[in-house]
Amino acid sequence: MFRYWPIWTIFAICLLVVLAAMGWISWTAIRLDRLETEARLQTAQEEKVRLALWRMDTALAPLVAQESARPYFAYKSFFPRDRAFGNMFNERMGGEALIPSPLLSSQVQHILVHFQFEPGGSLTSPQVPPETNWRLAVPRLVSDEAVHKSAKHLAQIKQLLDRNKLLALLPEHQPANVEMVIAPANPLAQSPAQQKASRRQREDMQQAQGQSAVEFQQRSQAVINSANALFQSQQMSQANAEPLPMNSGKKGSLDALPTTPETMPSTDFSGVLMTPLWIDGELILARRVSAGGQEYVQGCLLDWPAIRTSLLEAIADLLPAADLVPVVERANNEGGRLLAALPVRLVPGSLSGNNAGAISPILLSLTAAWACMLMAAAAVAGLLWGVIRLSQRRATFVSAVTHELRTPLTTFQMYAEMLAEGMVADEQKQREYLNTLRAESIRLTHLVENVLAYARLERGRADRRLESIGLEDLLHAFKDRLAGRAEQAGMKLCVEVPAEVSAETVWANIAAVEQILFNLVDNACKYASSAFDKRIDLTCRVEDGMAVVSVRDYGPGLSAGARRRLFRSFSKSAQEAAQSAPGIGLGMALSRRLARDMGGDLLCDTHAPDGACFVLKLPLK
Repeated sequence: MFRYWPIWTIFAICLLVVLAAMGWISWTAIRLDRLETEARLQTAQEEKVRLALWRMDTALAPLVAQESARPYFAYKSFFPRDRAFGNMFNERMGGEALIPSPLLSSQVQHILVHFQFEPGGSLTSPQVPPETNWRLAVPRLVSDEAVHKSAKHLAQIKQLLDRNKLLALLPEHQPANVEMVIAPANPLAQSPAQQKASRRQREDMQQAQGQSAVEFQQRSQAVINSANALFQSQQMSQANAEPLPMNSGKKGSLDALPTTPETMPSTDFSGVLMTPLWIDGELILARRVSAGGQEYVQGCLLDWPAIRTSLLEAIADLLPAADLVPVVERANNEGGRLLAALPVRLVPGSLSGNNAGAISPILLSLTAAWACMLMAAAAVAGLLWGVIRLSQRRATFVSAVTHELRTPLTTFQMYAEMLAEGMVADEQKQREYLNTLRAESIRLTHLVENVLAYARLERGRADRRLESIGLEDLLHAFKDRLAGRAEQAGMKLCVEVPAEVSAETVWANIAAVEQILFNLVDNACKYASSAFDKRIDLTCRVEDGMAVVSVRDYGPGLSAGARRRLFRSFSKSAQEAAQSAPGIGLGMALSRRLARDMGGDLLCDTHAPDGACFVLKLPLK
């Protein structure tokens, strides 16, 4: 096998090249597939983020819009009916009919308390009525417990900030009217030039800031539109409504307010959009209000934990692992995940997909390709191994046949020349030489028959015709030939067929059975001729629906290595043939092939106490 190392070297180099190329292709394909999967998941998640942001801003828009459109005078526990929309903060003496603030008796969801910083810096709340109006409010409009709860939250605000601190956080110039910063909601209301300019502006914005910034602007505009619509609706309702007084002319019910029209200065209270602010972990909405020539700061304290829980529940179907975190200072690149209504950033959580646990088609394809390539490599290696083994066996066979033919041919040539030239005058010697020539011819004939029979099997031209015959008749047909071969080796063939077995009928090819048994007896004559016990036992029995014919000798038997290669064709080299009995190592392989072609088998009985025992199985009829 060593002389075939160039073939194996070339095969190993080719295999390494193929493995390296396949490995690089696999690594590249897996990397690209992973990148594509991540990009696909990222795109899907960004779409979910976009939908979640719209959903949360849509949910928050009514809250921000309601607070932005709330009238400035609602931040007083009670206000005079006649001066609500006019000159409420212009104090004057006299009694007037009082209207309770809607914030006094109603609890707004997700808002803990409303508050107002007076120009002098004092902090008040419509939910905490002053002592002068306490009896009007408690318990007729609001419970004492609710007032104390609001007072507690008001005290919390007082600890968080003061008027100057809050003013420093609010924009200096807020639009007096939300409509001033709102584009027409209906594009058809715009002129063609305006539509073209708006479209160009949107395209420029999209190119300059990206789609996330455009989305943020659109969501912000939606919140503003909602606030503007609500403000206009409330303005119309307040203009048409006729409020009912809670108290009329009762002294001390409210600070005395002047009633003469010439003393009523203008008040700027129209639709100022609330500014959301984070202050020491608390979320508030606040705005500036100019009234009576003075500036007020109005706002409300939001219940952020409740708002956060509600928003996360609203987007749980889109982003189950999402979270909302406060944003104190907005970065330029955070617009894509910022809420427009509140300074909160959405953290979507880890990337996930519906098929996160599924195997990628690329991975399946690569697995199949690797399996096919490895099987192909194994097949090529096996083919090379088989070809090399076959080459070796054929070389061994040629060597063995050459050795087997050389000896009888030499004998033929020598004895034939001696007999032809009259060199052997003794008749006994002549008969001895003739018997030798006959034995050698029989030996050559048997060798040629085995080779031809094996060749016919290899080509698929063997005679596979089976016939029904009695077991006793089958053995009797060639008993004499087997006994004659045993006598030539100085041995004795002992045939034992029990009466209950002799009547059995088998399916067999008579010529094939004869060749098998002759090979077994011939091997016994070759290898057990030197044994003390010269018997060759041929016995029959029935076992598991098969007729079993055993051929046993009492020679040295077979070694473990010999048993392993016993039924391999061409397994005997010329050296082995020269050191052992004549033969080319083909008879046992041929015999097993013939037995299996008949539906039987040929086995070596390893349980025989001494000698060698072979078992031929034939199917019963």
